[in-house]
Amino acid sequence: MRVFPWGFWLLCVAFAPARGDSGSKARSCAEVRQLYGAKGFSLSGVPQAEISGEHLRICPQGYTCCTSEMEENFANKSQSEFEAMMKEAGRSVQATLTAQHRSFDSYFQDLLNKSEKALYDAFPSIYGELYTQNVKVFKDLYSELRRYYRSSNINLEEALNEFWTRLLERLFKLLNPQYHITDEYLDCMVKHAEQHKPFGEVPRDLKVKATRAFIAARSYAQGFLVGSDVVRKVSQVSLSHECTRAIMKLMYCPHCRGMSSVRPCNNYCLNVVKGCLANQADLNTEWKYLMDSLIGVADRIDGPYNVDTVIGTIHMRIAEAISNLQENKDSITSKVFQGCGNPKISTKGSSTEDKKRRGKVTLEAKSSAQALEMLVLDAKGNLTALKTYWITLPSSLCSKKVMASSVSDDKCWNGMTKGSYLPQVMGDGLANQINNPEVEVDITKPDMTIRQQIMQLKIMTNRLGNANIGNDVDFQDTSDDMSGSGSGDSCPDDVCGKRLSKSPSTRQPETNAIPKQSGHGVNGASSRSLPSASLLLLLSVAVIAAQHLWR
Repeated sequence: MRVFPWGFWLLCVAFAPARGDSGSKARSCAEVRQLYGAKGFSLSGVPQAEISGEHLRICPQGYTCCTSEMEENFANKSQSEFEAMMKEAGRSVQATLTAQHRSFDSYFQDLLNKSEKALYDAFPSIYGELYTQNVKVFKDLYSELRRYYRSSNINLEEALNEFWTRLLERLFKLLNPQYHITDEYLDCMVKHAEQHKPFGEVPRDLKVKATRAFIAARSYAQGFLVGSDVVRKVSQVSLSHECTRAIMKLMYCPHCRGMSSVRPCNNYCLNVVKGCLANQADLNTEWKYLMDSLIGVADRIDGPYNVDTVIGTIHMRIAEAISNLQENKDSITSKVFQGCGNPKISTKGSSTEDKKRRGKVTLEAKSSAQALEMLVLDAKGNLTALKTYWITLPSSLCSKKVMASSVSDDKCWNGMTKGSYLPQVMGDGLANQINNPEVEVDITKPDMTIRQQIMQLKIMTNRLGNANIGNDVDFQDTSDDMSGSGSGDSCPDDVCGKRLSKSPSTRQPETNAIPKQSGHGVNGASSRSLPSASLLLLLSVAVIAAQHLWR
């Protein structure tokens, strides 16, 4: 008995004409014509009944209701529709992150504005000329604080030190109007006076607390914007040619086969979408670190860093500092004179600089701690929900957009006909698509746009990690693409590769599962082995065929 090679039977099954039902009569194409017209295409040339499908290049070549032109139009339509699904899903995430940023930004700016307004309202009546002749000093302080929060390249500690120095110079002159004090004398005065803490402990205490609060606040606000921007840019990545074919086969080939009512198999849909979004899934690790880092900083903002109290009471701390200077005026002046000499007596005479009362000044600050607590709770809930966005996206698209069948359905569209889908579901990420049965994915060529966004996530997570322990870092606009190829080589290890031990984003450096394109070492060896494997396969097939012919 002669046994045919198994490959022959596979070819027979693959190319055998198949129909959606058991009847021999050509079925009507009314449903496909209706769908095709609804998509905006002309019905001219659309078959009224099934035709032979040898011309098809994507769908199975059985009896069909689709011409070559229809198949091409459906393919283009499936690409635009799938990309629209991606953008719609991305817009939902963007809206969530943008709303969180807007809420916190509004709260923080309002906190700063109220402190500044309270200062302007109270200081004239309390300090008189001490305030009215130095309004610009106070305005400049709040201006610098806002610029820092908006990510300008400002050293916050230096800005605060400059404020106290300028304020001391102005107040020293006003508190000693009987003397002619030159700029050179003021320089000497500042050096000697600082040793004796003219403002008490307020400058040091405020610098420590305000710096931590501002670093946390601006990193927190920027983190939401970076996350939103990453989603926007990744959602705009176009589908590959192989992905477009797979999406077409998933979404429209059942219509061409006369199976419009048959939904795609769930696992079939997952393999198609996971193959198409393989690069996007590689965002998962850094994305989760960003979400965790934002949650960690949120806890600091509403906890140890006490943003509500620190920012909302800046004006009160300044008033406390001025009162300290007034109370210690004679002692400070005496020590300055000892170190710098006695200045000349002013010919203008003295003024009534001490009309306003001395002593402790009591200012009230309205607490908005409850509002901050609610903001943080809401943000943490949303951030937790978004952690798995990139790896749950395929199942979300399949269930809500593609309308795939249930997992147990064995009468669904499996890419060839109505039945069950047997291949296993692939893992997440580019490296796991090497054996994807539905989408041909080149795992050696990662998408550069997405690699750039992975680096942006790493950089922002590093900043949040620093903010979490009170360290400041240089802030640049992370919404712009980094220079270079985007492969990550342009990012220094001390910025992107390291995780601070106290940061919520702490982790050990990972080995990237995606082979590099350098061609060196193990990766290079594996990429060069592909042609050899193909050659061996062809030789094996030839030997089997020869053995069959010689029998």
